[in-house]
Amino acid sequence: MDVLVLLQLTAALLLTFCILKLIYVTIWEPFRIQDHFKRQGVDGPGYLPIIGNVLEMRRFYVRANAKAMSFNHDVTRRVLPYYHEWSGVYGRTFLCWITWRPMLMIHDVEVIKEILINTNVSFKKSDLPPQVQMLFTQGLLGLEGEKWAVHRRISNQAFNLERVKSWVPEIATCTMRMLEKWEAIRGEREEMEIEVNKELQDLSADIISRTAFGSSYEEGKRVFALQEQQMHLAAESLRSLNIPGLRFIPTKKNREGWRLEKEIRDSVRMLIKDNGSKATQQNSSNLLSLLMSSHKNRNGEEETLGVEEIIDESKTFYFAGKETTANLLTWALLLLASHQEWQDKAREEVLRVLGTKEVPVAEDLHNLKLVSLIIHETLRLYSPSVGLGRKATKNVKLGTLEIPAGTQIIIPTIATHRDQEMWGDDANEFNPLRFNEPRKHLASYLSFGLGPRICVGQNLALFEAKLVLAMVIRRYSFVLSPTYVHAPFMVITLQPQYGAQILFTRISP
Repeated sequence: MDVLVLLQLTAALLLTFCILKLIYVTIWEPFRIQDHFKRQGVDGPGYLPIIGNVLEMRRFYVRANAKAMSFNHDVTRRVLPYYHEWSGVYGRTFLCWITWRPMLMIHDVEVIKEILINTNVSFKKSDLPPQVQMLFTQGLLGLEGEKWAVHRRISNQAFNLERVKSWVPEIATCTMRMLEKWEAIRGEREEMEIEVNKELQDLSADIISRTAFGSSYEEGKRVFALQEQQMHLAAESLRSLNIPGLRFIPTKKNREGWRLEKEIRDSVRMLIKDNGSKATQQNSSNLLSLLMSSHKNRNGEEETLGVEEIIDESKTFYFAGKETTANLLTWALLLLASHQEWQDKAREEVLRVLGTKEVPVAEDLHNLKLVSLIIHETLRLYSPSVGLGRKATKNVKLGTLEIPAGTQIIIPTIATHRDQEMWGDDANEFNPLRFNEPRKHLASYLSFGLGPRICVGQNLALFEAKLVLAMVIRRYSFVLSPTYVHAPFMVITLQPQYGAQILFTRISP
């Protein structure tokens, strides 16, 4: 046979195979899965070939974010609008589509518990768009299996309770510096307006820079500036139609993402090198030094992270430590500004526990019981993440549902935290005392996750939030500014779309 004819035949066969594969992946398989779930009583918006329900989801977001809302805490319709719309039509468990990938929304606490506590290989972290993957890279948030277990064991030791307590003086110093800046802004005025979200983002950046980098904290702040840009690219990609293979094409956004990633990694690599040379001269307890240290596992074997792995974990902790804690504090201050009775009760506790001290120490934080309840109630109503994602790695049965391998599973925490069966008829109200009562179900509160992947930085986040909140409450009384517009908004974490303007009045010493 002529070689040219053979090549043409091969090309034709290859093209036919690719077309058939495309038809199978984007048409046959999605409709088969849709039928599979319908036979089990799970419905949802119909699948549209190739694009799925992405365009409709985007329309929901555009419409929801186009206007603000009154100051109430029933924010699901604004923050997760497609869930609000479709759960009202199809029930709280339904199937929708991100391109041709099935996405099962689950709002059953028993099933949620089974998914998150599952320690076998039935589930892994859900797929993320390329720009989001670049933001979190290969740190704890993205790793699986034994590699994740090694990173987790080392991170657990870096964030143990005693270690976090040793960082309290540094956190207090950073907070006092912010309050002194506020006093300079206030001057002789009785009242001042502060946009607290920006201030608390800067404070959290300062705190995590100092606890992570030690004396190199100024260089660490540059990493935050770069990650801020990277975060906005990631947020855009979450609302875009992500076509497979597009990540490799040098589009303007991709080139910008590659540039930011390179600069961030180069910056952290230099900080690791600098930190290593300083660690030979002094016993350093900053996070970077702890990640660079070797640790023994249960078998007595030494475990260490390589330089690139340390960079990956550093990126994760720097982002999570800054974003989540700053937004938690922002929402806590907004809630207390609009609920004066709880602000007064919290201040009474702070003054009783601290006495004449203006700055808490680690031992004081344990006694701030009401402040702790306020923080957990804030996390229930305004959790940094509005959903948790997993992916079935094999066919698996959850409750009565048979889930095909490859199905993305989304747990809408923002809705779970407002479930009236779990939290009562006042689930959309701010009531910190509800956390004095035992929860009705382990999976009803998921701000730090659940199971083996529960947030490793939980101790640091809670200590930092309690300390900062106590110091602000002790010094100022505050109310919402007339300029504040209530518009909770998801970037990567839940933020106030137009800032958080609060009026502060200095309390007489």
